Amino acid sequence: MLSALAITLVGVIGGNILLAKPQLAQPEHALYYQKPRTIKPFELTDHHGKLFNQESFKGKWSWVFFGYTSCPHVCAPTLQKFNSIYDELKAINKESQVLLVSVDPQRDTQEALANFVGYFNDEFIALRADHSVLFPFSRNLGMMYTMVEAAELNEEYMVDHSSSIVLVNPQGQVSAIFKPEHEVGELPLVTAKAMVEDFEKINALYRE
Repeated sequence: MLSALAITLVGVIGGNILLAKPQLAQPEHALYYQKPRTIKPFELTDHHGKLFNQESFKGKWSWVFFGYTSCPHVCAPTLQKFNSIYDELKAINKESQVLLVSVDPQRDTQEALANFVGYFNDEFIALRADHSVLFPFSRNLGMMYTMVEAAELNEEYMVDHSSSIVLVNPQGQVSAIFKPEHEVGELPLVTAKAMVEDFEKINALYRE
């Protein structure tokens, strides 16, 4: 017969096994930060003319994409893709928001941005600021953009920018970066499947 001590040990061990948490799945597509990156203070203006700063990230998962309304290839398809999976993202966490940060403040007026994002989804938010704010903000989020010198600007100029997407957690920290897939003959875009699958995992890890 088992002694009282042996029975107690078996019970404790068994209890620990039953209470052990399953290992949560890790993101497979995104560059995921085990220790989220801090975002320095900033001030942007949304397409309604309201202030958007680091406090505006709090309590929400924010999908941040840098682009502009005159973008010839990547920006419109990216926003269309966000619109197609928006309900899925909200199903994972209803406190989710999609943000387009304009890298072309000269042409992207508040009205132009409102019309642009409104075409895809009324809940999407467009943000703008002078380059003196945009450059350090984009670098802080791990993004970059470049444009021609001001003296050479004309109506046809373009802005080179990353097509990656930054995911900011509800504490206002960079949680992950989704990078596009590069395939011959295809636009370099982040896939919808990658965003949905990894967001479900990242949201679960955040809540752990």
